[in-house]
Amino acid sequence: MESGNKIVLFIPCYNCQDQISRVLNSLKENDNYKKFHEILVIDNRSTDSTVDRSVATVQSLGLPNVGIYTNSQNVGLGGTHKVAFRHAQRTNATHIAVLHGDDQGNINDLIDIIDSGQINNYDCCLGSRFSRASRLKGYAKFRIFGNYIFNFIYSVCSFHVVKDLGAGLNIYKVSAIADSRIIRFSNDLTFNCFLLLFSISQRQKIKYFPVEWREDDQISNVKLFSQATRTLKIAVNYLFRGVNGLLALGNNTIDFDDVTLQEKFTWNKKND
Repeated sequence: MESGNKIVLFIPCYNCQDQISRVLNSLKENDNYKKFHEILVIDNRSTDSTVDRSVATVQSLGLPNVGIYTNSQNVGLGGTHKVAFRHAQRTNATHIAVLHGDDQGNINDLIDIIDSGQINNYDCCLGSRFSRASRLKGYAKFRIFGNYIFNFIYSVCSFHVVKDLGAGLNIYKVSAIADSRIIRFSNDLTFNCFLLLFSISQRQKIKYFPVEWREDDQISNVKLFSQATRTLKIAVNYLFRGVNGLLALGNNTIDFDDVTLQEKFTWNKKND
């Protein structure tokens, strides 16, 4: 871990029992876990064995800085980001990195951008599946085409080059995600769209970096038509109303003061 940086790695999980062990094993490889002050695995009320497999894997690997938690209620992927952001602020972290628990992204892409030192030069370092140097494996061609279309729409509506609406492999300065208005953005899968446009509106420095992205045994929670419709609506609202459009469209109905992290496992001296 670079001197002066306190990086929290946030791993959101929902029904990824078949993938989470692979993600955690990737942290052990090359001592990747040492790049992070804390690794925060947050399960969003999975109905499968994601939590049990996470605990068993961490115990078997002996990862010393991993905590496994469950949200006290299902708050969606966006809501889980908000919970992790709040934790990063309260623990005085400098950065928070995001690596989804379904093993589509590659931890080494995060390590490369950390080791390059670029996380200190940008407010947001965002993984891009569609940069020239990116590597897509098993990703359907119609989804690639659809993403290119939406990247173009968002670029036009924001007057800013958009290379990916949200790959789930990102690093943010905590100061860049500390604005209280973020809590009002939607808690669903469109949260990254809100956050990206908000970052653009605040003239934050954004760096896109190429990533490896694969689809093997993952199960998508996306309902394509409704997701596409809502994604388009977010862009149009921003075009005509800016941040006020985002705030008006956000449908957060959860009081996050009532959302707690329920501890399932944390490594401490008694585990050594």
